[in-house]
Amino acid sequence: MEITVRPAVEQDLAALLALHRELNPDDAPLPPESALAVWRCVAGQWGRTVLVAETEDGVVVGTADCLVMPNLTRGGRGILFVENVVVAGAGRRRGVGRRLLGAAVRLGEEAGCYKAQLLAADDAYVHTFYAACGFEPLAQGFRRYLAPGA
Repeated sequence: MEITVRPAVEQDLAALLALHRELNPDDAPLPPESALAVWRCVAGQWGRTVLVAETEDGVVVGTADCLVMPNLTRGGRGILFVENVVVAGAGRRRGVGRRLLGAAVRLGEEAGCYKAQLLAADDAYVHTFYAACGFEPLAQGFRRYLAPGA
């Protein structure tokens, strides 16, 4: 499968929403107007790049949301955060995720970041995949979910 990784554009929104439904199937779908407003906010955010993996026939089969966060430590070198990594069921085990993460790491390198960081669900398969892509499980992650509307 020939895959191209590129920054997402507004025309990719429907495909992104479909991929995110695979990631979080219990989430209520966003109304189209809300999804477009959120997309425009994301697309306009400094340091933010949503990557998509696309087949040779133009089908979006994966995504990764990347954010370069400026940093006052490490000589001013930023941190790359990677979130919402999703590969469509039909595209799994074909190198799509590896290509997405490689492109994400290159974004961080080009921005002068000193590290790339992501959180993963407690899933042995996912942990093995991230380790195979060069990520190491080095820290204990903490998370606090906030109440809606808080």
